[in-house]
Amino acid sequence: MRENVSFDVSAADRTRLLKLISDRNTQAKVVWRAKIILATADGLGTMAIMRETGKSKPCVWRWQERFMHQGVDGLLRDKTRPPGTAPLPDEIKRKVLAKTASETPPNSTHWSVRTMAKAMGISHTSVQRIWAEAGLKPHLVRDFKISNDPLFEEKVTDVVGLYVNPPDRALVLCVDEKSQIQALDRTQPGLPLRKGRAATMTHDYKRHGTTTLFAALDTRTGIVIGECLPRHRAKEFLRFLRRIDRTVKRSLDIHLVLDNYGTHKTPEVKAWLAKHPRFRLH
Repeated sequence: MRENVSFDVSAADRTRLLKLISDRNTQAKVVWRAKIILATADGLGTMAIMRETGKSKPCVWRWQERFMHQGVDGLLRDKTRPPGTAPLPDEIKRKVLAKTASETPPNSTHWSVRTMAKAMGISHTSVQRIWAEAGLKPHLVRDFKISNDPLFEEKVTDVVGLYVNPPDRALVLCVDEKSQIQALDRTQPGLPLRKGRAATMTHDYKRHGTTTLFAALDTRTGIVIGECLPRHRAKEFLRFLRRIDRTVKRSLDIHLVLDNYGTHKTPEVKAWLAKHPRFRLH
């Protein structure tokens, strides 16, 4: 039968133990462990410590012994225990990753955790952990397209150069068009939003034809030069270029970032640009 133990607690350890007990953020288990050590240092016997802390005799003995060998740090951590289930072998993990990356399940477009678990004979939570560790998300697919434009590299360098090394005394505008926009209107005016009632609108609408939006975004200020025109032809594009010419200060060159739409390359557009050298297309 074990006899009552006693040991000396240094002033530094006592201060640290008292601080742990008084700190509201300290875990409850650490608090009663510290109380066991302080009670032992004060000369209390095992039975008295049990009554004060509400812990069993083996528990009191265990933490007394832990403090004697490891000090205060030993009270702050639990003894490591083996996992309840054995970890998966690395070979199984490699097979799951290889199967995920190189195969697809029958009658399906991608693997789910349960179809993979059934195919590999493991739990679906194991599959989740394996995918999470490897950063795999089989349910996500991202589209991509490779340009076949022989001047693609040259055009990218030209556009990126506007942002990396912007020209002096110039304005860069990103220009785009949105055609065939339906001009719709509700058959009756709705009621406005008010306390206790949402805004209202009729379920049906009437059509007013279509329109085309021309817009030029100033990437530095966020200002948009926009205009709606009835059609989407080189004639309307020239009208929009003239609007930009009137809006932007004469002292600035204008760099337009455009797509490869056919209305940007007609002889009329090229002739107009030749007469207005401050416009440069990218």
